[in-house]
Amino acid sequence: MSGTRQRTLAGGAHHVLDYLKRMQAENPAFFYAVQGDSDHTGGNIFWVDATSRMNYSYFGDAVILDTTYRINRYRVPLACFTGFNHHGQPVLFGCALISNESESSFIWLFRTWLQAMSGRHPVSITSDSDPFIRVAVAQVLPKTRHRLCKWSIFRETREKLAHLCQSHPAFETEFKRCVNESETIDEFESCWQSLMDRYYIMDNEWLQSMYNGRQCWVPVYLRDTFFAEISLNEGNECLNLFFDGHVNASTTMQMLVKQYEKAVSTWHERELKADYDTTNSSPVLKTPSPMEKQAANLYTRKIFMKFQEELVETLANTATKTDDSGALITYRVAKFGESHKAHIVTFNSFEMKASCSCQMFEYSGIICRHILAVFRTKNVLTLPPHYVLKRWTRNSKTGALLDEHASEYTSNSRESLTVRYNNLRQEAIKYVEEGAKSIHIYHIAMKGLQEAARKVSSVKNKGAGITEGSTLADGSSGGLLAADENVRPTYTSVICFLQEEKQNRIRELTAELESTNQRCEVYRANLLAVLRDMEEQKLKLSVKVQNARLSLKE
Repeated sequence: MSGTRQRTLAGGAHHVLDYLKRMQAENPAFFYAVQGDSDHTGGNIFWVDATSRMNYSYFGDAVILDTTYRINRYRVPLACFTGFNHHGQPVLFGCALISNESESSFIWLFRTWLQAMSGRHPVSITSDSDPFIRVAVAQVLPKTRHRLCKWSIFRETREKLAHLCQSHPAFETEFKRCVNESETIDEFESCWQSLMDRYYIMDNEWLQSMYNGRQCWVPVYLRDTFFAEISLNEGNECLNLFFDGHVNASTTMQMLVKQYEKAVSTWHERELKADYDTTNSSPVLKTPSPMEKQAANLYTRKIFMKFQEELVETLANTATKTDDSGALITYRVAKFGESHKAHIVTFNSFEMKASCSCQMFEYSGIICRHILAVFRTKNVLTLPPHYVLKRWTRNSKTGALLDEHASEYTSNSRESLTVRYNNLRQEAIKYVEEGAKSIHIYHIAMKGLQEAARKVSSVKNKGAGITEGSTLADGSSGGLLAADENVRPTYTSVICFLQEEKQNRIRELTAELESTNQRCEVYRANLLAVLRDMEEQKLKLSVKVQNARLSLKE
């Protein structure tokens, strides 16, 4: 398919490019590229910051290309690559200004974006049904599952079948229900055919083309692929998430940079708040299950709430064995009173693996109530490791995943700077959390931080001949690497010192507690002795009173 849709950047391209150049000068890990005319003001522009590139290494398994600027007729043709972080919040993977909409433009965009992400292909990508985008994805990301946004399909339905929607108001509701609520392929096929027959639209060419491409947009055909959405029918209704409320139809090119930074800052603050809430508060457990307690300690708050919902629902779902062929056991799982909506679960008792016909785990990475019901039947008390997707855990940005992708960055000064930045950021967050727990630890942490700052400053002064952005002949950033070698031991020693002080403080408090307990035992013994004396005196007094009464009677 060929063709071009030309848009203008309204003279604001210089403003954006100046910003991009300044950002790259400040941080070499900031990436941007321009496709187009010689003065770089009329062509397509792509950029991605260091944090977005690192976030892609953690959450780049499922990607959304948001091009709603076309549908909403924005003055600024801003497209963005986004995804979902470990809290289920939108996270940015790059932005583009598309002035020249064509196959070649979108192919350039995907190739440039992939280059910035070290060539790592996502598992899935969601976009609108634009034919140029479909061609570009097929060519640049052939192994990535491409999903078309339901929202754009429903919007086109209203446009292409406007006369039908007006004459039969119930059609649109029934059409959406057929797409969203069909739980099996057979159910969808039957429902679709029923709609076509009931409204006499079986010969409509547009609907026929949508049916022919149903594997790309109808949920029941896509559940075998991961899309990082925590509900089968949630999401995919509107792609405009990350810049919602910041960029709209009235935003100009001159305003774009400021609004871009506001959106990035807003979502960064929301992520930090979600991190804080997850770390510093405990969710209310609803069952005595060890699995629920395990999940509460593993998952972020929002993901745990979704898991908890599935776990609680197992109380209303029964698993009935239908076949037992040794290692593989098949169960029919249905909610009480809804046996007609049963799901089939196959359980491998040796590998502790199960597959469910609803495919919720494959689609969202969260185990479903049907498998959990089978686990309950088989006395599986904790989640097997392969059912805990790290990208949904509170430690998604630490450990093996970070190390795995860090090796991809070491050969490039831009990426290695991003890795160092994120490593230090994660360690600093831990340092602050520990240091703020008590006034005693706070003073120690502050002294350690000041000492580390002095040593960093000393190393920086010694290596003043090599600037932060400079690259040596072998491609390595010598000054930064030298600094890292000196800072890391210092920082580690500070953390060890803090931990040692913390342990000392715990020992002191334990000793005080034991001493207090001993004193309490003494007080308790004395109190019991006093009570015994009082009882004895009371008894003696009672005897005297009784004798006195007898004497009076005589």
